[in-house]
Amino acid sequence: MIDNAHDSAGVVIEDLNLSFGDTHVLKGVDLVIKQGEFFAFLGPSGSGKSTLLRAIAGFGPTPTGRILIQGKDIADLPPWKRDVGMVFQSYALWPHMTVRKNVAFGLEERKISKHEIDERVDKALDMVGLLDLAERRPSQLSGGQQQRIALARTIVIEPKVLLLDEPLSNLDANLRIQMRRDIRELQQKLQLTTIFVTHDQEEANTTSDRMAVLDQGVIQQVGAPIDLYDNPANLFVAKFLGTANIIKGAVITEGSALVFRTDRGMDIPLNQGYTNGRSIVFRPQNVDVCATGTGASEAHAKLNGKVDHMEFLGSIIRYGVDVNGDVVLVDHAHKLGEAVFSVGDSVDLLVDRDSILVLAA
Repeated sequence: MIDNAHDSAGVVIEDLNLSFGDTHVLKGVDLVIKQGEFFAFLGPSGSGKSTLLRAIAGFGPTPTGRILIQGKDIADLPPWKRDVGMVFQSYALWPHMTVRKNVAFGLEERKISKHEIDERVDKALDMVGLLDLAERRPSQLSGGQQQRIALARTIVIEPKVLLLDEPLSNLDANLRIQMRRDIRELQQKLQLTTIFVTHDQEEANTTSDRMAVLDQGVIQQVGAPIDLYDNPANLFVAKFLGTANIIKGAVITEGSALVFRTDRGMDIPLNQGYTNGRSIVFRPQNVDVCATGTGASEAHAKLNGKVDHMEFLGSIIRYGVDVNGDVVLVDHAHKLGEAVFSVGDSVDLLVDRDSILVLAA
């Protein structure tokens, strides 16, 4: 159980389990989301992230365990009594209503006075920059404008928690970038506890204060995006968050030195502190590629191989280098006029030893 001292947090989840028939979807989820935090649930399709969000909202089967919002257990309450607002992937706007009526709908259901409704609707529409479109209908708006209306309709009820279920997936790439900035800016202005579900790691990285990476209904790791990227807890997180070189083997001791002996018989020197592990992980940007015979300092592990493939990606050139049967990816910054290695060239790779992580699996 999570200590009761956390009950003043925005959202606390304790030992949450949920099944659809015989399928166990959420498995003992424990989580504390801070008041005013922008938090992301990140994971592949089927990981349980949307199911967890909907459990907080009160949709779907009733889970076991506790869900607390600002200290109040809401797990047994119907959705309309949970004081949460949810923005759906499909926006779910009423097509026959004007923008103003769409935004006002939740307040009218709560029997709030017309004067207060008008004030709160105007304020919400102004926040999302659409007050001048209040009398239009959703079909007369762009996708980005419809998304803003869905946000306004949710924040106008002044929920304690804002839930966003992949709200950007229907937008084109450029609009997605602008909308995620707008959502983040609005969240910071309101200081509203916000939970954002996405399978897109870039969206999670750029918007969230912290995030939880889920796989098969289990939280794999929780933390700030940069911390999870730099220090993944396991191979799933390492592979899911960006591109990673993963090589199998074992840690062995050679005199006073530690090395990682790969399954293919290659030794890679390690920094002190690792005593066991079955895999090493390092990112492509932490590897330098250079001509064979280049000297290396003690800060680097030197590997030799041949260029297996090369991709020009604009700002970087991504090399795949065959090192004794393992293909190591290298992201090399592209500079005007600099020579480029070709497929088949023999090269040396200098791996920053501080960037090499040893993981158990």
